[in-house]
Amino acid sequence: MAVEVVYRSSRNLERLFMDKAEADRHDKMLELAELLTDVLQKAVPSLNEQQGEELGIFMAKNREIFAKAFKNQPDALSELGDAQAE
Repeated sequence: MAVEVVYRSSRNLERLFMDKAEADRHDKMLELAELLTDVLQKAVPSLNEQQGEELGIFMAKNREIFAKAFKNQPDALSELGDAQAE
């Protein structure tokens, strides 16, 4: 009988990972998404909860691209369009 070690996301209990580092990255992404959702909903009160969550997750998953854009590389945002097309 083989023993298999799996890691569970502390923010998404249904999600399992084979690597602790990957589980930690996922948790950090979800934490950032949650904070972004809060900020977006405060900035745009008409944004409903689901839209806020979707935007927060999208931005958190693509944080490197947004970081480049905010650091005077607005062309980096074109990478988002390329990723959506795939």
